[in-house]
Amino acid sequence: MQEFFIWLVNAIGTMGYPGIFILMFVESTFIPLPSELVIPPAGYLISQSQMGWTGVLLSGTAGSVLGALFNYAIAVFLGRPFILKYGKYFGVSQKHFYKGEVYFLRHGTISTFIGRLILGVRHYISFPAGLCRMHLGKFCFYTAFGAAIWVWILAYIGYFVGNNQEKIMEVSRQWTVYIIIACVLLITVYILWHKRKQNSA
Repeated sequence: MQEFFIWLVNAIGTMGYPGIFILMFVESTFIPLPSELVIPPAGYLISQSQMGWTGVLLSGTAGSVLGALFNYAIAVFLGRPFILKYGKYFGVSQKHFYKGEVYFLRHGTISTFIGRLILGVRHYISFPAGLCRMHLGKFCFYTAFGAAIWVWILAYIGYFVGNNQEKIMEVSRQWTVYIIIACVLLITVYILWHKRKQNSA
């Protein structure tokens, strides 16, 4: 793993921002390439004055959004027709599907944003968004918002930790706990706001 990490540092240093864009595109699809192995090396290169914060944030976020759109398109053009036609054989009736669609269309923005911040969810949150045909503009905005925060955190870790892969993974896990706590608080606030809105209506 350490050798692979060193290779990533060298590869990103050679390919520059297009390399970050390509790797984050791959990471954002269903291919299991952890972003913790992509962005921290770029943060390390920022500390070495070989890259800039703006370029890393823009290329990392843009790659994440394009990868998410790739999953979104798969869900729209392949997943949705399949579920509507064969879902009943897997216990998903059209009635259940449409109920889920209504729920996601109502709460898809908060789900997409938070999903981009949680490990194991960020790669797949695009699929329910595509299945429910979430508004593309909102999908891109909240995907970019969540992805930018995560890219900044990982670049920040790499900037201060350096090219110590084990230390980076340790600090990344710590930040994951902080993010989960923040997401729980955000969801709580969202639920209270939504209930208050319904009561007012």
